[in-house]
Amino acid sequence: MSSSRAAISSVPLTPEPFVSADQAAQFLGVKRRYVLELARRGIDGAYALGIGRKRKIWVFRLSELAASVVRNEAPIPKLPKPCTIRSGSPR
Repeated sequence: MSSSRAAISSVPLTPEPFVSADQAAQFLGVKRRYVLELARRGIDGAYALGIGRKRKIWVFRLSELAASVVRNEAPIPKLPKPCTIRSGSPR
């Protein structure tokens, strides 16, 4: 039994490569903007590179994205659009 464990542990594991937002969007069949919004909201499989506050580069693992979609973790709550002009006249 220990020989089978040794055979399993000696097989090198190659990590899944990261893909860009464009490739992740094509994989999911959605727009790139939607994938980036999911990433900002914390969907599994999205990883931010860098330490910038305003701009981040996002990379994705397709298997984790697919698992998140299957678990239905992807819905984004619709937030009201910010509006600076109120209805009606300010006078």
